[in-house]
Amino acid sequence: MEAEFIVISGPLLGERFPLGPAEVRIGRAPTAQIRLAEAEAAWDHCVVRLREGRYRITDCHTGAGTYVNGMRATEHALEPDDQVSIGETVMVYREDTPAAAPDSPDHALLRACSLLFLLRAMALAQSGGHRATLEAQALRLIADIVPCEGGAILLGRDEDELRTAAREHASAADLESLAARVCREGAVMEPANRMIALALYVHGVLAGVLAAWFPVAQAVHLSDHRDTLSAVATLATAALETVREVTRLQSENALLIERLGTAQTGMVGQSAAIGKLVQMIARVAPQDTSVLVLGESGVGKELVARALHEQSPRASLPFVAINCAAITETLLESEMFGHEKGAFTGAVAQKKGKLEVAEGGTVFLDEIGELAPQLQAKLLRVLQQREFERVGGTRTMKLNVRLIAATNRDLAAEARRGTFREDLYHRLNVVALRVPPLRDRPEDIPALARYFLERASVRCHRRVTAIAPEAERYLVTYSWPGNVRELENAIERAVVLGQSDVLLPEDLPETVLESAQLPEIPGALQSSVTQTKRQLILTAWQESGGDHKQTAARLNIHPNSLRRLIRTLNLRDALE
Repeated sequence: MEAEFIVISGPLLGERFPLGPAEVRIGRAPTAQIRLAEAEAAWDHCVVRLREGRYRITDCHTGAGTYVNGMRATEHALEPDDQVSIGETVMVYREDTPAAAPDSPDHALLRACSLLFLLRAMALAQSGGHRATLEAQALRLIADIVPCEGGAILLGRDEDELRTAAREHASAADLESLAARVCREGAVMEPANRMIALALYVHGVLAGVLAAWFPVAQAVHLSDHRDTLSAVATLATAALETVREVTRLQSENALLIERLGTAQTGMVGQSAAIGKLVQMIARVAPQDTSVLVLGESGVGKELVARALHEQSPRASLPFVAINCAAITETLLESEMFGHEKGAFTGAVAQKKGKLEVAEGGTVFLDEIGELAPQLQAKLLRVLQQREFERVGGTRTMKLNVRLIAATNRDLAAEARRGTFREDLYHRLNVVALRVPPLRDRPEDIPALARYFLERASVRCHRRVTAIAPEAERYLVTYSWPGNVRELENAIERAVVLGQSDVLLPEDLPETVLESAQLPEIPGALQSSVTQTKRQLILTAWQESGGDHKQTAARLNIHPNSLRRLIRTLNLRDALE
């Protein structure tokens, strides 16, 4: 009797271990015939012996137990399709010539489970060699179900991938033409060649081919074997669906981890400039020193301030932002320090100021360069003495906050000119962090654009999944004087106005299209597409006699889309 173990799960996945007349020891010992690596396996875990024509597995009572078909076993007479589990390793027992083919529901279920394990592992296999090994083991199990003498399992997401898999397959059969037929017909049965081939679908999309060849004696039973193979194909489909779902969840998990990393710093990008800024934030955040964030308008200075707060010991306490340029001088003092009832006309009740609300946390003063001289003096006193009074009040309030300020001005120059208090500047400028403008880190633009695209798609309830390469080239070559804020607005505008599930150049603002220096790529596919668009518009324009609406109707597009295309393709002069 020829018998073997096939490993269907665990570190030894896909391995075969023939069983003979000699005993087979299983465990972590170097002398074990089946050597396991997991910690749950003992040095001498169990042993398989041939007795009275039957293989028996005996647990050595030295490890975490030997399980057969999910039940802990001390000694068990093995039957075909039995599954032996030791730690992470699962092995299926099979015989080439079983004395009596077990057709009980239990054995059918065990066969199905074993096939699911192997087919799932085959779909996950990264190397061609490992996939071929797993395929051979799966075909051995299929041969126990239907009396085939050979077969093939091809996996791919479309006909081209299946043809490639067929060409790389070791089988002597013409699998490539067979795969093409299955892609067209779904199922192929050739009585002359005693062959059956079935398509494997995942959520209605072609995902693979299962083929089997039968001996001459089975030619008259091909219809019955086709029904059985259809059941096997259903199992394969279930395994592939599981793999696709696991892959999708892994991708989502990776994306969430990436987003979490982005959320911790508030930054998107992999450029050296952003990397240096993130490192500085990590070094400065745990300290309680004042920080001055410098940078042009729209670069994301508040994101830096929030990142400093989130990575500081004060992260669980309030983060309060005050825009010094958005509030008048009289109201700003009340907003910052609060006021007592009756302190001025309209002060009908006591109000806590932002500094008081932020107690224990962080106060972010945006556009600090816009602060009036009188308030500069008061703020300096707060920083020096860590105390303040509400407007119209006499009680001194103690203050425990971290102060972060931001400006797009050159405060050092203004301090030298006397327009900003020099002593306040030095108090704020304990540590200065400069946020680079977007034009100095163009390599971050694609990642930022995709990030904003995803957010805008959700917010605008539109499914826009990607950015066309030509549109991305416009984004990268534009100078972005408004920095990240301008980029975010441009992407949201494109999502709102676009009509495709891909963001196209014509969806971008006119300023981006006209100002970006977009080099031509001779011979490139995208250049050919652009030239074809230009020619189609020119032809339709001439045939319509220069009528804008008729031209749009001939091209079957909206007039607004035609206007954007004319701007994008620089056709204004040609159409005049």
